[in-house]
Amino acid sequence: MLPKFDYIKPRTLKEAVDFLSLHGKEAKILAGGTDLLVLMREEAVKPKYLVDIKAVKELNTLSYDEDKGLTIGATVTLNEIIESDIVKERFSILHEATSSIADYEIRNRATLVGNICNASPAADTAPALLVLDATVKAVGPEGERAIKIQDFFTGVKKTSLKGKEFVKAVEIPNPPEGSRGIYLKQQRIRSEDLAIVGVAALVAKNSAGKRQVRIAFSSVAPTPIRVFEVEKIFAKDRPIRELIDETVSIVSKKLSPISDVRGSREYRAHLIEVLTRRVLRELLEKGRN
Repeated sequence: MLPKFDYIKPRTLKEAVDFLSLHGKEAKILAGGTDLLVLMREEAVKPKYLVDIKAVKELNTLSYDEDKGLTIGATVTLNEIIESDIVKERFSILHEATSSIADYEIRNRATLVGNICNASPAADTAPALLVLDATVKAVGPEGERAIKIQDFFTGVKKTSLKGKEFVKAVEIPNPPEGSRGIYLKQQRIRSEDLAIVGVAALVAKNSAGKRQVRIAFSSVAPTPIRVFEVEKIFAKDRPIRELIDETVSIVSKKLSPISDVRGSREYRAHLIEVLTRRVLRELLEKGRN
């Protein structure tokens, strides 16, 4: 049973901002609710107000601009992202990550913004957003501000949002021309399970023809994390397998998995090595980038 609350349904962005300006500490934003309602049922959170933002039209925007890239509003569902042709064609790594979440019925309500605002270390969309250099657009009583996705997560279930702010949209620039990306996830069962370890990698070449590699992880640290230290490795003129070995060594030292109900620390450490090798071999050896 849910605890008692007052249900608020603003029709405009201004109404939502104004209400949260007055009641920010007592209110929770409802978009999809697939995480929030579970927490409320468990009485882990007990908001006085539930602010349903689904009627705010400008938050339900999934749009693409040739110069600026992709914009995903706060109430756009995961299924809407999956079904978008432009996401399939130009942001395939996000399509893969989003498709790995739960099942069709849950994705019909769940949102990308909710997935990152829940701030689980195991958030499936986070590694893809990290390697895509996404930006989170927050709005509050002081106006709008942009937060780089690598600065958005600050701890387990914690973000850099201020008390009266909420996320308006996520903006994703165009990936490098000719880039290829993959998201791999190890889980206990198919469908509705969080990642034991998730790995996203993006491979491209810059204007000078030098190889670029970005790699990010979920469920291996207090926050989803992009390992920037490995990105200089692949500019070296050495055999791919040696570069992959060096990458595995660096990420294994950088990441700090824990033991929980889904897997032990030792098992996660093993998966980090296995999935890192697998994703990079798929992109670099088979793709010949």
